[in-house]
This record gives sequence, structure tokens and C-alpha cells, in this order.
Amino acid sequence: MVNVNIDVVEVPIPEGTNIIIGRTHFIKTIEDVYEALVTSCPTLKFGIAMCEASGKRLIRHDGNDEELENLAVEACKRIAAGHVFVVYIKNGWPINVLNALKHVQEIVTIDAATANPVRVLVADLGEQRALLGVADGFKPLGVEGEKEKRERIEFLRKIGYKKG
Repeated sequence: MVNVNIDVVEVPIPEGTNIIIGRTHFIKTIEDVYEALVTSCPTLKFGIAMCEASGKRLIRHDGNDEELENLAVEACKRIAAGHVFVVYIKNGWPINVLNALKHVQEIVTIDAATANPVRVLVADLGEQRALLGVADGFKPLGVEGEKEKRERIEFLRKIGYKKG
């Protein structure tokens, strides 16, 4: 029988950055994610890291911004679960890159894409750790009314994500 401990891992998200956390399955991920990001949004600054699950079991990493790359490596050290990847981005939004990431052959799932506070739930089984899920942001405080609907609609047009 294996004992299981559930760890709650705090993952920092500095002001002005977003994080994308997911699962992948192959060492080729780092280069393919790099290419997907750099071609999706020309202004994007990013750092990528992933926890290799076999072989040398290293945290593999790359990016075009050293600070973001270091953040991604540190997040992977904290999570320390096989085949988890972390991307930090600036000068762009997850909406600019998620479709490209979803088409990276090695990516299995994307668990979070956010600038909100994040806690990662990890099952620790001794030599193995598993990503169970990601807590993104906070609990709802209510249900949107007509005023909040108008504000949402106006906001999306103000930032150019909807026409009109």
C-alpha cells in the first residue's frame, strides 16, 4: 500500500504576468511550446519549464525572457510532478496563445491559464507526485445582474475583443 499526502502548492504570479499550467508527455514539449508561443503573439515574453518524468528526470526549460524562465523553473520545482509544464507570459494574454498550445502534439491538458492567485493540488506518493488540479482565483460572490451584464459587454468592446 502507498501512502498519499495531498500538498497545496502556492505558485506566485507577479503583477503583469499570466501563468499557464498543464500536462504534457514528452521532452520535445519545450521546443514545440517555444515555437507555438513565439509564432502566436510577436510581443509575447515568456518562460517555459516542464518536469521530466523519466530518464534524467530534470526540469527542462527555455524562453525569451530570463526572469519568466526562472519563474517557470521555480514553479516546476514547487509542483515537482512528472510531465507538468508551466508557462509564464507577459505582453500578451492566454487568449492569444491557448489555441496554439492546444495544437502542440505533446500537450495532454491545460489546467489553468490565469493572472489570478493560483494554488496547485498535488498528490505526493513518495517517489511520484501527481497534479490533481489547480485552484484559480476565488469563489463567486453572487450572480451577475443586468448592470454587471452591461459592464461585461462594454468592457469587451472597450478592450477590442468584441466589435461595436
